Amino acid sequence: MDDIDKKIVKTLQNNARASLKNIAEIAFLSSPAVSARIEKLERDKIITGYHAEVDSRKLGYHITAFISLDVSSADKIRFYEDMESIPNVLECNCVTGEYSMLVKVAFPSTMELDIFIGQLQKYGKTSTQIVFSTPVGPRGMDVMAELGEKE
Repeated sequence: MDDIDKKIVKTLQNNARASLKNIAEIAFLSSPAVSARIEKLERDKIITGYHAEVDSRKLGYHITAFISLDVSSADKIRFYEDMESIPNVLECNCVTGEYSMLVKVAFPSTMELDIFIGQLQKYGKTSTQIVFSTPVGPRGMDVMAELGEKE
């Protein structure tokens, strides 16, 4: 990735709906050149998707939690399949430490979260942290940092 690609990625991370014209102005390229670069970034799997951020509370999901879970190697494939099929599972990460998995979930209530945790316990020991607030939310990668630049 060169500096122009990094500007394109940064712009799209800030606004996935940015127009080619807008990105072209930022990157000092023509719209067709920007389009070609975006297609290459997608082919190279640098850009892996485009997403809308939503407020889960406004959709009725008032409880966000992180569940640490110790899953045995023998159960991982079945566990991954289960997590993939549950829409309340926002992320599932294989991690180091005392627990082998870290699962981010959203539920309308603690009662529904409790039922889900009970179902998870068939895979092993759990530890749950409920989110009170998120002072720093999800954000894109700082692609310019690798150049030593801050914009």
